[in-house]
Amino acid sequence: MKTKDIRTMVVNEIDSKLVELKDKLFKQKFQKTLGQAESPYKIRQTKRDIAKLMTILAEMRSQNGKDAKKS
Repeated sequence: MKTKDIRTMVVNEIDSKLVELKDKLFKQKFQKTLGQAESPYKIRQTKRDIAKLMTILAEMRSQNGKDAKKS
C-alpha cells in the first residue's frame, strides 16, 4: 500500500482499512503458528501497512485539531 494512496483516503476509509488489515494480520499469524504460512514477508508487509495507516491517521487527526483551534 502506497503512502500517496492512503493520503487520498478519508478518515472513515482509513479506519475500515485498518480493521481489515489487523484481521488479516491475525489470520496470517495463526497460519504461521499452524505451519501453513505462505511467506514471512507477507506478515512483515501487513505490519508495515498498518503502521503507515496509523501514522497518517494520527497526522490527519492532529491536523484537524490544529485547524479547529485556529477558528
